[in-house]
Amino acid sequence: MERNQIVEKVLEKYPARVYKNRKAHMLVKENTGENQKIQANTRTVPGIITNRGCCYAGCKGVVLGPLKDMVHIVHGPIGCAYYTWGTRRNKAKQVGDEKNFLNYCFSTDMQESDIVFGGEKKLKQAIQEAVEIFNPQAISISATCPVGLIGDDINAVAAEAEKLYGIKVMAFNCEGYKGVSQSAGHHIANNALMKHVIGMGQVQPAQYAVNILGEYNIGGDGWEISRVLEKIGYHIVTIMTGDGSYETLKNAHKADLNLVQCHRSINYIAEMIEEKYGTPWLKVNFLGLSSTIETLRDMAKYFDDPALTRRTEEVIAEEMVELEGVMRYYKEKLEGRTAFLFVGGSRAHHYQVLLKDLGVETVMAGYEFAHRDDYEGREVIPDIKVDADSKNIEELKVEKDEKNYRVHLSPEKYEQLKKEIPLSYYGGMIKEMRDNSILVDDLNHHETEAFVKILKPDMFFSGIKDKYVIQKMGVYSKQLHSYDYSGPYAAFKGALNFAKDLDMGVYTPGWKYVTAPWKTEPMLEGMLIGGEN
Repeated sequence: MERNQIVEKVLEKYPARVYKNRKAHMLVKENTGENQKIQANTRTVPGIITNRGCCYAGCKGVVLGPLKDMVHIVHGPIGCAYYTWGTRRNKAKQVGDEKNFLNYCFSTDMQESDIVFGGEKKLKQAIQEAVEIFNPQAISISATCPVGLIGDDINAVAAEAEKLYGIKVMAFNCEGYKGVSQSAGHHIANNALMKHVIGMGQVQPAQYAVNILGEYNIGGDGWEISRVLEKIGYHIVTIMTGDGSYETLKNAHKADLNLVQCHRSINYIAEMIEEKYGTPWLKVNFLGLSSTIETLRDMAKYFDDPALTRRTEEVIAEEMVELEGVMRYYKEKLEGRTAFLFVGGSRAHHYQVLLKDLGVETVMAGYEFAHRDDYEGREVIPDIKVDADSKNIEELKVEKDEKNYRVHLSPEKYEQLKKEIPLSYYGGMIKEMRDNSILVDDLNHHETEAFVKILKPDMFFSGIKDKYVIQKMGVYSKQLHSYDYSGPYAAFKGALNFAKDLDMGVYTPGWKYVTAPWKTEPMLEGMLIGGEN
């Protein structure tokens, strides 16, 4: 069956209006030389079981949670706090007398009486207890859905607490229903960090200073990336935000270059730092051997120092000599396998390179909460319509900071490098996907089951919401939001860890003993969306 026919087969049971909506969110990659357009960053069709997360999950769970020296108070029911407590496995180390609160779950634990009479008094008490017991440098307050509905003024509480205790207290109106998905939460969190934290420090970094933006140290990814960069000779000012801290983030404006790992969660911050402080950003990918090597060479080109370039090649050779034989072994075992990738951020793109290094073909991929530029490249940004949900997110404007602004490259050098490396540019996922592969935005559970039934992939990479559904279909499923208690998967040693886990998963005989649902009973068509529209 042709790939376009497969897409039509998956869509055929939808009512007319739903068919039109979902059709715009799917495409088959064609090598026509023209830009292929895909619909993205729109609200999920009501009634469809989406795999997306909420605005609060993006704000507290993804961006703020990994900042280790801050107390992160969740103002809402305890379930919300528990949901974002350690589930993404954002690891952090305590160095010297540095504070690390990641093992603690802070919540106001709102009850029914608080919903009726208001929870501000309880929030003030929680802040007081946090200050007296933990003495943090800063506190964040994240609002969940009930708080927005009843109208607790967390901003006023934060301002009062900041004056009272003399520390930074930031409020985040990130109620779960705001925005299209967790991407809105990223934006809300990052805007506040840009506004209130970045630029507040004055610690001068060492030579070759970089920030790693959009890296959350899942399973220790950030540590492996840092190991390689420091081995070459780079100085990492801060990671935003995996194993990051409030104290180091204050000095982010002092770096010579920003490395953007996850484009969707952080690209606008990289742009604002460049506009305000003059620091260029480079799109990087530390997932996969070939991508890691390409990124390291791009960084060396940016700094244009013969000694740094020479050391870069030495480290690449040292790392690869330990891996080439064993990675060849795993490639021989995995060659010819097929995969689905449906992950947030840039991972659905980045992991295709790591899979390709192992001989695995990605036949279908998509994002949970991407914008069109994540698929098509930044050149389409002027054509993207402003989303209706943007009214929920502050439009942050920055101006050149005359005191801290630095010119890192001459205009001529800047333009030259843009032709050689992805400097201030991301080309999107579509360009690098194989012809005839399928792209789906905001994949839902019906489409997941239908595509798996037809294309029969050997492995499926996604999040927790669909992991076990896929395994019950007899397909190996790997969680890339938390790595299923494994990792790291980044850089050189991470690629080997991933290959080992993939080999074990694909060759687990248990999948052969699972009977797929469609082999025992017809798919429940009535579970889709009822009635014609």
